[in-house]
Amino acid sequence: MAEITDVRPLTGAALEVALDDVARLRIEVFRVWPYLYDGDLAYEREYLRSYRDSDRAIVVGAFDSDRLVGASTGAPLTDHADDFAAAFAETDLDLSNIFYCAESVLLPRYRGQGVGHKFFDLRKQHARALGFTKCTFCSVQRPDNHPMRPTDYRPLDTFWRARGYTPLPGLVAQFSWKDVGEEFENQKPLQFWIRDL
Repeated sequence: MAEITDVRPLTGAALEVALDDVARLRIEVFRVWPYLYDGDLAYEREYLRSYRDSDRAIVVGAFDSDRLVGASTGAPLTDHADDFAAAFAETDLDLSNIFYCAESVLLPRYRGQGVGHKFFDLRKQHARALGFTKCTFCSVQRPDNHPMRPTDYRPLDTFWRARGYTPLPGLVAQFSWKDVGEEFENQKPLQFWIRDL
């Protein structure tokens, strides 16, 4: 196991400088189950633009010396993809009070050092400091009988529940990307989880 030397919040100019490295991490980490994401840098730069453009966004970076080896992102839900915010249209939740915790990506050889907890802790602190009252994220849903599902796969539901999150029944976003081995993008369901701050 390689060692994480620092986990710290990045905002403003430091966030912008890190975005290409975040893009590369997303492409590598999300290529495996359950995301199976066949990504490219051009798509990533467009997707990550919402963090560059939001003055309340955060990237929590995990570093091995000066190399970014993990990242976790967050921004106000109203600053993020319309596809995600649209899922809340039928609820009475005030989107202006909700901070969206997006991806957490960490290279496999750096796992098992508590970085996932630090990712959630630092995003929560950031959201609270900005006055948000709730945090949400969403997780991709795949069928149990999917042919690419590893036999030893363990969902992260227990970890998320221990962090105080619960799924929002029926609150599912649809988001498109191209799976590994497929020619075209198609929609995937993503289940929202939420907690009070």
